[in-house]
Amino acid sequence: MGGLDNEPGFDTSVGKSSGRALIVHPQLKSSAADSGRLPQGQLDEATGLAIAIDLDVVIAEVIVVNKPRPATLFGTGKVKEIATLIAAEEIEVAVMDTALTPIQQRNLERAWKCKVIDRTGLILEIFADRARTKEGRLQVELAQLTYQRSRLVRSWTHLERQRGGVGTVGGPGETQIESDRRQIDDRVVSLRKQLESVVRTRELHRKTRREVPYPVVALVGYTNAGKSTLFNRLTGAEVIAEDQLFATLDPTMRAVEVPGRGGRIILSDTVGFISALPTQLVAAFRATLEEVLGADIIIHVRDAVHPDTEAQKHDVLSVLTNLGVPDEKRDGMVEVFNKIDLAGFDNRQRITNLVERTPLSAAVSAISGEGVDDLLILIGQQAGRHDHPVRLSLPHTDGATLAWLYQVGEIIERRDDENNAWLVVKLDAANIGRLEKRLGRSIAVSDESGADHDDHGDHSVKSDEQRSIYNPLN
Repeated sequence: MGGLDNEPGFDTSVGKSSGRALIVHPQLKSSAADSGRLPQGQLDEATGLAIAIDLDVVIAEVIVVNKPRPATLFGTGKVKEIATLIAAEEIEVAVMDTALTPIQQRNLERAWKCKVIDRTGLILEIFADRARTKEGRLQVELAQLTYQRSRLVRSWTHLERQRGGVGTVGGPGETQIESDRRQIDDRVVSLRKQLESVVRTRELHRKTRREVPYPVVALVGYTNAGKSTLFNRLTGAEVIAEDQLFATLDPTMRAVEVPGRGGRIILSDTVGFISALPTQLVAAFRATLEEVLGADIIIHVRDAVHPDTEAQKHDVLSVLTNLGVPDEKRDGMVEVFNKIDLAGFDNRQRITNLVERTPLSAAVSAISGEGVDDLLILIGQQAGRHDHPVRLSLPHTDGATLAWLYQVGEIIERRDDENNAWLVVKLDAANIGRLEKRLGRSIAVSDESGADHDDHGDHSVKSDEQRSIYNPLN
């Protein structure tokens, strides 16, 4: 939005290599016990965010705020104290690790005579820097404009002047702030239309993938938990995996061989989550995050050695809930305790105990590969958890269908006579439907009791003739 008439010092962008920075985590006394996080850990995370856009962090402090002030957040004395520090250290950017109101941001910039950005603005800067695909850039711009629009409200008082009316009639005209808000709104409408097209395209891609006989497995987790490193370890890919926050924004998918169930899944790497993820980003990146909704299995990758690992887990689950991920999918989620290579003896024992107490979990090191084989076995088991045993016979002349069954299913038992192969094979509902199309007939499946029924909810017992066909192994 280069056409916006921004006052110097009120531009919300920071840019790469933006100079010396002060990081402040305001610890609100009223919420200190409720966050479940260590203040120092929150400060370290904010520092990592700043470093991610190449700010030179000179000072990083936790400041307790007993009573937030509507005008400046901090009390008058603390504002002056920080102003002195900023002047002495030649600070160019002050990062507040909290959400600031437009008035607070404006007043702090005036008092400190430097650029001030809040947590939302900082995260938006990182996303703008990291987005590589056209879709990613559209989503970031939408989030930025939504954020900037809120900064127009009672913030940029210099914009309250009026422009003259157009034409011979004249009139009160349009204030600058109204013009800027209209420009933003017009651009937002355009971006949303483009993203609607992205959503339709993604849905077509998901529909196409549903035709592929492999389950989709999505990696989710807190930012910098090691998702991309694990993705690379499992797939042999070379997705950017750096020790910094939000190294991955654009989703990537690869095929992976796993034990059992035909041996193949489609693995998807996704954007990392973070505490207090700006609502603008959740809304803008919904098209990308909805890849998680379409996944058959979700793998939650956790930084097992991080002191705030439990709070990070809560943040991830909150985002999944907000996305509308159903309970049964969250209940079937695989939990991966990553970075065990960094754990000392006591930490390893704690992680071992966590794995023993947590269903569907594994401890791994994405760096060294330790525990990855066990994880692949677990993923294979989960991929087949909704499979049904199917009993059928196929003529030896139908080698294509036999080969397909070995590819997409798990062969439990096979016997051969002169003309036919008699099989018990585990398939999911989608592949049972595909098999019925290939054979041109209904397929009987067996439940745990051994009773046969079709895959469409008809649990009636098959005829004796059908049993002779579908249960030759009894």
